[in-house]
Amino acid sequence: MSAAALVSARGATVTFRGGLINRAPPVRAVTDVDLDIAAGEAVGLVGESGSGKSTLGRLLLGLLQPTAGHVSFEGRRLDSLSRREWRALRRRMQVIFQDPYGSLDPRRRIGAQIADGLAIHGLAAGSALKTEVARRLAAVGLDPSHAERYPHEFSGGQRQRIGIARALAPEPAFLVADEPVSSLDVSIQAQIMELLDRVRHERKLALLFISHDLPVVRRLADRVLITYLGRIVEAGPAAIVLGRPAHPYTRALVSATPRIAAGKRPSRIILPGDPPSPSAPPSGCAFRTRCAHAVDACAAVVPPMQKLGLDHVAACTRLSEIG
Repeated sequence: MSAAALVSARGATVTFRGGLINRAPPVRAVTDVDLDIAAGEAVGLVGESGSGKSTLGRLLLGLLQPTAGHVSFEGRRLDSLSRREWRALRRRMQVIFQDPYGSLDPRRRIGAQIADGLAIHGLAAGSALKTEVARRLAAVGLDPSHAERYPHEFSGGQRQRIGIARALAPEPAFLVADEPVSSLDVSIQAQIMELLDRVRHERKLALLFISHDLPVVRRLADRVLITYLGRIVEAGPAAIVLGRPAHPYTRALVSATPRIAAGKRPSRIILPGDPPSPSAPPSGCAFRTRCAHAVDACAAVVPPMQKLGLDHVAACTRLSEIG
């Protein structure tokens, strides 16, 4: 684990059991993940639907237990914490959900929902609780008087701001934003990203930003992790990974990103077929069944990460050949 890391994973793997009735095979959603996230750092986690992004986010929050490997927070392994230690730690790890409509309780005023985190963790009580709720609403650009309203009285962008206020209420050190702008209009997306970027810098938050939208990730993240079928296949500074991608899968993702700016565009890379099922992954390199550069040797061994530059790594045995 890096000495500067706030959140770390080593060999982290999550396997879900198959169905008992139809005897379905187990599903490996996350496989052998190593990562570090430092305080104040924004890390983008990118991949297709079903690539294990949300599962990894929940694993880092301790909402899922790894079936192999471990996750650490501030140098302490989460699987070694007592119940009391977990309660003290929980306020320091929060999540913003994808759906701003489904993540709020429609029967409760939004002020009460934001107040929960403050009251449960003993950060405010009595008259001070109302003051703290008002302060947190103002911090995300909402009128403090809105605390008495219900979720249905707000737009999608406002509801996501409420979700951010609720997540930030206990003053966390680590925040997982799971596709927080995917259901919003483009103009609202920009406002929410600006808000997240501002609070991340102001509070020195470690942020894991989960998305399949490369322009959004490029705007917000310092560093990017590319996942395919539960494995990280490329990682490094956002400008390098998204500007000069090395792994064939990353190249395909970047080539599919719409661009407005003039200039030469990379040729679109069309990947054949669909991603394999995580319950029956290919041997060796999981991407080989869709990769134009695959050879027989790619089926023999899982490719290790290769260092390509400062903090830039990719998992492909043919990197030197495909240039």
